[in-house]
Amino acid sequence: MPYGSGPGHVPDDDPARHVPEEGPARHVPDHGPAEDIPDDGPAGHLSGAGRGHLFGTGGAAAAGEVAATLTGFARTLRAAGVPAGHERTQAFLRAAAHLGAGASGAVYWAGRLTLCAGPDDLPRYDRCFAAYFGGERARARRSSPPVVTRTRYTATTDGAATGERGDREAVPATAGEAEVLRRRDVARLTPAEREEIHRMLALLRARREQRRSRRHTPAPRGRPDPRRTMREALRTGGETARLLRRARRTRPRRVVLLVDVSGSMAPYADTLLRFAHALVRCEPRATEVFSVGTRLTRLTPALRHAEAGTAMREVSAAVPDWSGGTRLGEELKEFLDRWSCARGAAVVIASDGWERGDPSLLGRQMARLSRLARRVIWVNPHKGREGYRPLTGGMRAALPHVGAFVAGHSLAAFEELAERLSHA
Repeated sequence: MPYGSGPGHVPDDDPARHVPEEGPARHVPDHGPAEDIPDDGPAGHLSGAGRGHLFGTGGAAAAGEVAATLTGFARTLRAAGVPAGHERTQAFLRAAAHLGAGASGAVYWAGRLTLCAGPDDLPRYDRCFAAYFGGERARARRSSPPVVTRTRYTATTDGAATGERGDREAVPATAGEAEVLRRRDVARLTPAEREEIHRMLALLRARREQRRSRRHTPAPRGRPDPRRTMREALRTGGETARLLRRARRTRPRRVVLLVDVSGSMAPYADTLLRFAHALVRCEPRATEVFSVGTRLTRLTPALRHAEAGTAMREVSAAVPDWSGGTRLGEELKEFLDRWSCARGAAVVIASDGWERGDPSLLGRQMARLSRLARRVIWVNPHKGREGYRPLTGGMRAALPHVGAFVAGHSLAAFEELAERLSHA
């Protein structure tokens, strides 16, 4: 099935136009979790009417809820690196309405034809679709409520150390609940819901702003390159056959994350570090991660492991001050004195601002950091709560030197932060 040639393109002979919205769903083989779905396309476990009824039929879900769910799926694709912009999202909504949003097969093909820009987007689309809507394992019944059964794997302690999967835990959830889950505070999630958030964070693809370096590279356009032109002329007996040119190289802008691992940040530290792992995985040579508490610890080597579970175990072993106190001013001073990676970088500080040390020291170090960094972003999980005001001494000392003050309490907040970093 071709991916389509642009937003809204749905061929007349496409099978998605003929997806039946009634009748029992065909048996879907159990292929395991979303991570095990092959990259070569849906091939039976994602396509056609076999996916069953996603939102139900006959007005079981309000049109507004369906639109919000589909729009949330488009946002998830953008966070994973698929260019599902506003125009493509609107085309997706029109195609889903035309094909019938009651059938998950129709939703799958409507999104694939309108949201994907090229073949490289298809594997990411399939993984995001499975993670967002869940992998349906049971037959859909007309008489039962419209649910999608997600299969998760809970590992025992021994299994976590060896990478083996434990027993399966089936958690039914509607597609609308997936959008609600994106915006829920991670500190209030159940273990199963937290695992789902971590699985979706692993799909995050954060694009970076490209900066020009001082070095040059051969290019078809740009300034003349006299040295290469002369060397080329020597090969032709001194005759200059063509004028060679050069241009500045581009590199992704460096991102530095300082993650507070003190006791007050314990409900959020693990999820913040998984977000950091997603950033390191995307740009390992342009990302640095440190933990701050009572000591400053560089976590970048541990987070370079491709598998998130392995990376988190390495981080757990590397951090000596989990759930301890907070001396942000002292740790920030040590970071600026010992490490030179902040100059020209986008620096993200994830902390609630509870400072046991001198707030004035934190203020002075933040002023110093703001002069070095390209941009300073402060992530406070409590900012996402209604009625929050930054009244702690640390926050009041730091805010005058912060370029952006954002929340970091939910998957949606992390997606927005990744979008900010792409323009930092």
